[in-house]
Amino acid sequence: MSTDKQYYIYIMTNITNTVLYTGVTNNLKRRAYEHRHGLGSVFTKKYSVTRLVYYEISLDIRTAIAREKQIKGGSRHKKIDLVNSFNPEWRDLYDEI
Repeated sequence: MSTDKQYYIYIMTNITNTVLYTGVTNNLKRRAYEHRHGLGSVFTKKYSVTRLVYYEISLDIRTAIAREKQIKGGSRHKKIDLVNSFNPEWRDLYDEI
């Protein structure tokens, strides 16, 4: 396993925090930029999901994908708890990455 790559599991939301989107990428800044400018998935464009509110880092893509699936498979309440534990103000983290 190469340790020079990092993978990011992330949650983005819309301006009112009513839509949650979970994804995985090897370039969080680029991927968040794409979502912010309507270049992300059809879902994120449709629901104006533009704010990065949570992320975690993995050094292994298989682990990152498994974690993404775990988060996606969890309840909305669990996703909200995850964001609250990492970013209680739900501020947009884009400028901090």
